[in-house]
Amino acid sequence: MARTKETRANAAPGAGTIFALRAIGLVLAARWLFSMAQMDLAAALSAMVSSPWACINLVFLFLLLFLPGARAVAERPFHPLPQWLRQALRLFAFLGFLFAVWSVGAFVANAGWRRAVQAVAATNGWLLVAPLLYAAVLWICRPRPLWRTNIAARRFAIGRYAVALDPVTRTVSVWAERRKVGQYDARELSVRWAAGQDLRPTPAATPAVVFGGVGEPGATAAPLGSVAAPALARSALGRRPKVELLWDSPAAAGHNRQTVFRATLTTEGDRVAARALDSTLRQV
Repeated sequence: MARTKETRANAAPGAGTIFALRAIGLVLAARWLFSMAQMDLAAALSAMVSSPWACINLVFLFLLLFLPGARAVAERPFHPLPQWLRQALRLFAFLGFLFAVWSVGAFVANAGWRRAVQAVAATNGWLLVAPLLYAAVLWICRPRPLWRTNIAARRFAIGRYAVALDPVTRTVSVWAERRKVGQYDARELSVRWAAGQDLRPTPAATPAVVFGGVGEPGATAAPLGSVAAPALARSALGRRPKVELLWDSPAAAGHNRQTVFRATLTTEGDRVAARALDSTLRQV
């Protein structure tokens, strides 16, 4: 199959994430340079050398602007950044968010709301924008699977885990974010719902999921609604339902009945993906 040529009008998935992070880095760097310009050069350098927070900000800005190792690839649309870079940005953004909120909160507590509003107007809203920028980096770098759920392509996303099923070799590959957990025989995998969640047949049938190519001998289809996944209602303790992917291989001594991953169904998309994965694995 011919691959689509990537042009400016058809950017690779993940390019938007790289652009957004660099844009945030440019805004923070511009504000940093503007603040330094208001001070004497010697005083500014002295303050930077003696301030651990300034060093942390410099490293954070360097990572945001240059994004070493970042590359938009169609195979991992939600993970254009290396895992170490994503974790580092999350850490620095979290520290920056805490420092910004603490600074603004301390200023408001000491100066009062009236002077705080005047300070926000004098800084063109920077006192409110700065925490939001750090929070935006945290949100962009949040744990995500490699892709969205695509039942027709046999790709499933549950929490931060991604599952791909190959109908030719009948193997299943599992990723935790960008790290590959392993590759398994699809016939040795099963989905287990949390204890106390009943799986009962439902009369309503939804579009079938076919394992195998179109017209392939032995290809079977089962209604996606043949097994009802539990609703996303929380328990009495406020806990959301969980699902597990189990690997039971009689040939692997010492590895029988092993949990590949355990994920919490936080969204309706997670529930649909887990339900579709369960239905697909039953057809193998």
